[in-house]
Amino acid sequence: MDSSKLLHSIIATAIDGILTIDESGKVESLNPAALDIFGYTEAEVIGQNISMLMPEPDKSKHDSYLQNHQKTGEKKIIGKGREVRGLRKDGSTFPFRLAVSEVNYGDRTIYTGFVHDLSKEKESDEMLRRYASELEDLVKERTKSLNVLIEALSAAKEEITTSLKKEKELNHMKSRFVSMASHEFRTPLSSIQLSSILIEKYATATGQTQIIKHVNKINNAVRNLTTILSDFLSLERVEMGNITPSLDSFNLLTFAKEIVEEMQLTAKVDQQIIYQHSGEEQMVKLDQNLLRNCLINLIGNAIKYSGEHTAIEFTTSISPEYYGFTVKDNGMGIPDADQKELFHPFFRAHNAGNIPGTGLGLHIVQRYAQLMGGELNFQSKLGEGAKFELIFKRQL
Repeated sequence: MDSSKLLHSIIATAIDGILTIDESGKVESLNPAALDIFGYTEAEVIGQNISMLMPEPDKSKHDSYLQNHQKTGEKKIIGKGREVRGLRKDGSTFPFRLAVSEVNYGDRTIYTGFVHDLSKEKESDEMLRRYASELEDLVKERTKSLNVLIEALSAAKEEITTSLKKEKELNHMKSRFVSMASHEFRTPLSSIQLSSILIEKYATATGQTQIIKHVNKINNAVRNLTTILSDFLSLERVEMGNITPSLDSFNLLTFAKEIVEEMQLTAKVDQQIIYQHSGEEQMVKLDQNLLRNCLINLIGNAIKYSGEHTAIEFTTSISPEYYGFTVKDNGMGIPDADQKELFHPFFRAHNAGNIPGTGLGLHIVQRYAQLMGGELNFQSKLGEGAKFELIFKRQL
């Protein structure tokens, strides 16, 4: 193929616009891409001053720019690329990246401009910035809604605590809360999950530093709601009879040590969980999931209601007739007046103060123990800690 034809074909099919002007600034040629970008036909542009494709103030100043370069040789654009604005035939302006080269051809000087339309990139950037702003507003709105919901739940819980005097009232309020947990929590939790996914996807692209702050708020709200929802749904499953224990044989020492390692990670400063086992046997036959929930709840309470620099004693035992599990702490203890109510749903001892809790944990532990044929007992004195004991009769 002839080299000139090859060059012409390359220029004609180029994606970016290519145009040339003479020393006086008149357009000598444009490729199809340039014509498409500016919206003109070739006949409308050839022979016209290149300034027709520029908005003010460049339109009026272009000839002086060109003359200054020819007199001084100073290159402000030539040989460099920069972002400028162009003027279309319909009067609209648009951003594009312009690169200009100077070609000495015989006794003539020709200037070649390479035009890359930035309209779509700018629109995408603007959409991304707008979307990031909308996302930040959405996160603020969701966080505000979650805080309102948590405050509403806290107020409702206090209302229930004072109104549960009869079994009928207990069942009514329990159903109300379970329904709220199952229905009302799903929408905000789904919104949180969606917002988190979107934040992760666009954080790098948008460079929005404020997003991290909102992520922390989301995580805190999720943790609070998850704890509340878990307690309510566990209670609902127990009350509706939807839990059937699956009794399997497993090594108790391995099981207990895993729980100790896990709970030690959540302990306060210098709190130590001391584990001991009595009995020669190591194998038990119980529902691991239900037992795990019971022990995590009891050890978690011991951690929560004990101070720093204290010891929590966790013991297991296997006798010919029973499996035993004991959790003893040296915490604040349970007031005598509150002990008779301790296993009632939504009840919390009066000295619990601002320590987080739903008042459902011990009730759920007791019900899980009963499902496995066991019982939950406790001993406690105010200011002297508490001792909880799970006892299961061995299955023949």
